[in-house]
Amino acid sequence: MHEAARKTEAGVNGKTEKGLAFPTIRDIELNGKTVLVRADLNVPKHNTQITDHTRIDRLKPTIDFLRENNAKIVVISHFGRPDGEHNPQMSLAFLAAVLEKRWNAPVSFAPDCIGALTKGIIERANLGDIVLLENVRFYKEEEQNDKDFAAKLADLGDIYVNDAFSAAHRAHASTEGIAAYLPAVAGLLMEEELNALSAALVAPQKPVMAFTGGSKISTKLKVLDNLIPKVDFLVLGGAMANTFLFAQGKSVGVSMCESNMAEEARKILDLAQKSGCEIILPRDVVVVRELKENAQHQTVDSAAIPADMSAIDLGPRSVEYICEKLATCHTVLWNGPLGVFEIKPFDKGTNAVAEAVAKRTNARQCVSVAGGGDTVAALENAGAADRFTYISTAGGAFLEWLEGHTLPGVQALLKN
Repeated sequence: MHEAARKTEAGVNGKTEKGLAFPTIRDIELNGKTVLVRADLNVPKHNTQITDHTRIDRLKPTIDFLRENNAKIVVISHFGRPDGEHNPQMSLAFLAAVLEKRWNAPVSFAPDCIGALTKGIIERANLGDIVLLENVRFYKEEEQNDKDFAAKLADLGDIYVNDAFSAAHRAHASTEGIAAYLPAVAGLLMEEELNALSAALVAPQKPVMAFTGGSKISTKLKVLDNLIPKVDFLVLGGAMANTFLFAQGKSVGVSMCESNMAEEARKILDLAQKSGCEIILPRDVVVVRELKENAQHQTVDSAAIPADMSAIDLGPRSVEYICEKLATCHTVLWNGPLGVFEIKPFDKGTNAVAEAVAKRTNARQCVSVAGGGDTVAALENAGAADRFTYISTAGGAFLEWLEGHTLPGVQALLKN
């Protein structure tokens, strides 16, 4: 089935995170072909119910495009961490009916992801049909990026489509190895993600403001080092900001703080000064003695946090200053909440700034891209997520991209 797939005259549609051209499903002949689509269907599930269909729904444009172009579609995905063992609790069988309903297309399930049985199921499917393969991580060879296993996957189709940016930071057989055996292109979701990230950091419209929040700078050092030379303003929030205040010699009371990272924080502040990047730390903060919903709280200057209190949110002067600088920016990159947004009313700072970004985005005054960890939850809590230019659900891949890493699943698309 390894027929060479013909490129169309349409040209190459996308740009990688390093600004290089990469082929997409618009650039390849699909009619009558069996197309292997690497998806990320590692969806959150409680008991038998899927709690968030975002990853399924975001794949639909690629599925629709392939069906419209008369292709047979074979979906490859992982689910959970079965560690190379066949674990019925992590079978993808439950997803076939869900995909059929949400994609409005016929979906059959193959109880394996390689071999003669799987190949037979695919061959019997009609053009336009979808075959969902069993969890590819049931084989230890997947995470080992075993060449023979990648070749067995490739033997199932004519064309490889990677539409799983969220797994692109893994050099696995189904995300990287398989591209050595088949013409490899990006799906529409991968294209959208890479173009959004490129617009935010590779070739952004300046000035650029980046938000980095969360509890620890120790987990964000590489992100900060990569962002500082590329952005004009870097807003630090959450407990991470306490460590920087401490590094400046300010008392942070009993706030969460990595005091052992003070020297690293000072190095980051020094790098920012040399790079012409203004680091924006809280000017005032909301403090509490007890962290619980509707706890008694007060707003104090960030240099005057009481010894028995914790800083847990931005104060109004901080929000005002951030918004003042934001009004000059044309690109916004957001990773991490700016306070303890999960406990009300200590989501006010994050909410106010998120609303300001959303309004500028709606007015076409800036491009806004957000992703990673609690970011999506924080922006949804603020009612702003659907008004950002792009929200990435990629998690680890998004963070590795922020750190400046080359992603194996993206790099594999450039080898064809």
